[in-house]
Amino acid sequence: MDKGFWKVGHRPTLFAAFLYFDLSFMVWVMLGPLGVAIAKELHLSPAQKGLMVSVPVLAGAFFRIVNGVLVDHLNPKRAGLIGQVIVIGGLITAYLIHIRSYDQVLALGLLLGVAGASFSVALPLASRWYPPKYQGTALGLAGAGNSGTALAALVMPTLAVAFGWNTVIGLAVLPLLMALGVYVVCARDSGNNPPPKPFTAYFEPLRSSDAWWFMLFYAVTFGGFVGLASSLTIYFNDQYGLPPAVAGYCTAACVFAGSLVRPIGGAMADRIGGIRTLSVMYVIAALALTVVGTNLPMAAEALGTFVIAMLALGMGNGAVFQLVPQRFRDQIGVMTGLVGMAGGVGGFFLGSSLGFARQLTGSYSNGFFIFAGLGVLALVGLSGIKRRWRTTWGAAVAARI
Repeated sequence: MDKGFWKVGHRPTLFAAFLYFDLSFMVWVMLGPLGVAIAKELHLSPAQKGLMVSVPVLAGAFFRIVNGVLVDHLNPKRAGLIGQVIVIGGLITAYLIHIRSYDQVLALGLLLGVAGASFSVALPLASRWYPPKYQGTALGLAGAGNSGTALAALVMPTLAVAFGWNTVIGLAVLPLLMALGVYVVCARDSGNNPPPKPFTAYFEPLRSSDAWWFMLFYAVTFGGFVGLASSLTIYFNDQYGLPPAVAGYCTAACVFAGSLVRPIGGAMADRIGGIRTLSVMYVIAALALTVVGTNLPMAAEALGTFVIAMLALGMGNGAVFQLVPQRFRDQIGVMTGLVGMAGGVGGFFLGSSLGFARQLTGSYSNGFFIFAGLGVLALVGLSGIKRRWRTTWGAAVAARI
């Protein structure tokens, strides 16, 4: 990492953004790691399980738009405080009423979408402290909060076996309260926050085709990442008969891989260009998902292939957000919301399609094949626009694209 990075910006804010993002993501996907226990108690079908883990992802997509507007209107720190209080209050309520039905689980999933929307706060909060040439590194470090999904997979299935899944919902409040305290003390808004705009102005980026391209690219990279993070515990348990705790460990290994390389993807994009980095990642991810779709006979083989896919998707996430601030520097709040929304939609599509594919065909294969095809589509689109990007706005920024 460039030593100059640590001489600029605001490290306490970067850490607070990471921690807030990390623990929010932990609870955002918690229905996936708890899914085996919930499905057993409520007698859920494969399609219901797929929808259960996908609803928080889709809700997070919607709330990311809301947070994107709040970030630009209220500034990032205040928007983050509001979101954290809502999630903590909702989890306490869910624990006290003791969820007993599938409909209540889905309602909890909608609430957890607010935690998933932390993405639209944490990234602008960190981004606005750093100059263009360090955007990939700064947003990669803040975005490494994706690792919270691995924490959920690592500990929640075991806790559910020991204490019951409803108790785990209550226990999740404790680390969130700790993160809230750190956020209040350490996070600061940058002096580079743009002035508030009229509400309609927040959607002006959608007039540009570039915004839609970014949304597609992130729908594949982040959608693949969070869709797998939400679904793999159920997949390993169902496909290979692994106990819930072991399935959670396998999921955690995959998610840790994808989370920890996000800063590397951002730093690589700073060094060799976001377009080149992203192109390579799409090829690797599409190939790995295709291989998984062939129904590998051993869990260890599937685990290794999923790790490769998650490494590529995680680095791709970092590469996308090396590019976004270069093109939409003055609209980073709403663009983070729009692009993040697309990522959530991609994750909802993958998670739900895996469940429906399993129920309709008896196999998860078609879900993986379709998403691999989306990766190829994104690669073709990126190849078609890269020359225009490099010769227009790319020529005007102080960073490699």
